[in-house]
Amino acid sequence: MKLFFKIYCFVGIMLAPVLLHAQCAMCRTQVVNNVSHGEISFAAGLNFGILYLFFTPYVALGVVAFFWFKNAKANERKRSLTSRF
Repeated sequence: MKLFFKIYCFVGIMLAPVLLHAQCAMCRTQVVNNVSHGEISFAAGLNFGILYLFFTPYVALGVVAFFWFKNAKANERKRSLTSRF
């Protein structure tokens, strides 16, 4: 069950930029202007860039927290083994 959950989360994170559309007001104005002139690819690239900048700090924090938690668990096991003897 844990493997399924991990795979599900990984796929969800990888598909998040495809599923979400985030734009600020100034970016939206620029996109509307470009779309009215026939440039559609600019909007997709801008959307991906905004989402990339939004998720990057959370992913970095998650990686640091994961390794910190993993290291804390290993140290706890070592302490419990040394306290027995």
